[in-house]
Amino acid sequence: MYKIDKMKITVKSFGVLTTEELYQILRIRAEVFIVEQECVYQDIDDKDQKALHVIGTKNNEIVAYTRLFKPGDYFEEASIGRVLVKASERKYGYGKDIMKASIKAVEKHYKTSVIKVSAQLYLERFYHTLGFDQVGEGYLEDGIPHIGMVKKQ
Repeated sequence: MYKIDKMKITVKSFGVLTTEELYQILRIRAEVFIVEQECVYQDIDDKDQKALHVIGTKNNEIVAYTRLFKPGDYFEEASIGRVLVKASERKYGYGKDIMKASIKAVEKHYKTSVIKVSAQLYLERFYHTLGFDQVGEGYLEDGIPHIGMVKKQ
């Protein structure tokens, strides 16, 4: 695995996102979650305003993304959600890069290392390699099998 161009990662609050960044975020979320995964759901959920946005760009295009919440804003624990990498960029390992940056951002901005994700079941091993362990039973979210996973350190 190699990276042709290094992905640049930035962390921004909703209020400092440019119009272009917000448009690209919403477009790539729709591209991955609604079109690619064929999941009809309400992506614009009035939670983006509370979140920190972790944005991975290459050549001025968003290719990876997550959003972060402080403890109590989404789950009892701090959380990372809307984790995605553009399909054409997945071969470069950007999923791990954006998640590692997201974990560091949670630790820096929210002063906690306890983080919860609602993981699609097929990604359990991916999250496990990042220190997350399953909690509770599996469940369906928007018709897709998920599990809760928590990173404690």
